[in-house]
Amino acid sequence: MGQSANNNFYPVILAGGRGTRFWPLSRKRRAKQLLPLNSARSMIQETVDRLEPLVSSERFWIISNQDLRDPIVQQLSALDPNHVLAEPVGRNTAPAIGLAAFLLERQDPDAVIGMFPSDHVISHEEAFRADVQRAVEIASSGANIVVMGIPPTRAETGYGYIEVGQKSEQENFPVRGFIEKPEKEIAEKFVKAQNYFWNSGMFVWGARTLADALREHLPNTAPVLEKIAASYGTAEFAATFVRLYPECENISIDYAVLEPRSKEGQGKSGIYCIPASFGWNDLGSWTALYEHRQANNPERDNVISSQRTFVLDASGNFVHSEKFVAVVGVNNLVVVETEDALLITTRENAQDVGKVVKYLDSKDLTDLV
Repeated sequence: MGQSANNNFYPVILAGGRGTRFWPLSRKRRAKQLLPLNSARSMIQETVDRLEPLVSSERFWIISNQDLRDPIVQQLSALDPNHVLAEPVGRNTAPAIGLAAFLLERQDPDAVIGMFPSDHVISHEEAFRADVQRAVEIASSGANIVVMGIPPTRAETGYGYIEVGQKSEQENFPVRGFIEKPEKEIAEKFVKAQNYFWNSGMFVWGARTLADALREHLPNTAPVLEKIAASYGTAEFAATFVRLYPECENISIDYAVLEPRSKEGQGKSGIYCIPASFGWNDLGSWTALYEHRQANNPERDNVISSQRTFVLDASGNFVHSEKFVAVVGVNNLVVVETEDALLITTRENAQDVGKVVKYLDSKDLTDLV
């Protein structure tokens, strides 16, 4: 990346999710992104760590919520705490990244934003940074939007897909469209067609490009975000943020900008896909975490987080507990114990753990969420 492009690059990390499928370990005030699921570092710390070689710490921005802001500031002590913004209410990804766009457009008209989830696992970090650099160069060269596409390894129905056209001389693909989570048969066709990628949720674009897109596609929300951004750095910012942000539409950036823009026609939308040259896992459930840890240590058929264990005639189990664990004669279970809760399910049904949190919310059992 050229020095000028590097000087205008700002990573924006979205960290407002609750990680409900990782209950009971993930809670409102200790969500998935704050947990050390992949290493001794938390997920959000790993996210910052792999981007820090590209930019200095004062260029990072974090968009989270009021429950998580203070723990995030504690975990990311090298970052400017004024750059850790807490949404007063959740409004999905379009207002979150949109606020960053309007803030940075005012501060640096040439700003290029990288939007990154806070809870993904990335292997081959040098390759990741090289792909980010390429994306920044493309985004800096015009009103372009760049999405990191993951080459699919299976007919996954839990991810969105990106349809692309023919590869350009610059080794990127023009985007033809975005497809939400498909049925199994459709996903199988996508994998066979070889011109579809998983949507990683990582995007790069100029702050002005994104701000203009929001002005076009979210004409009611964009002025609200501009008013909030205009108050940043003043004594009125906190109150303005709390008062106006709930007026924003509750909508993802995919629905708000990417899908309508991709329908403008190939070669006109200005959306490009860079195929990821790095390993990626979004760790979306306990099953995904089991598979990730087991792949890193294939000799372990059971993945057990406990200091003392006994295993007999058992396979494919994921167990997390601080107690002595005995696993006897069972297969493909997920067992997660915390001080106040116990989860027992199968790896096949681990995607449904979020329903437990919905039940707890409906019963106002706030001490368990």
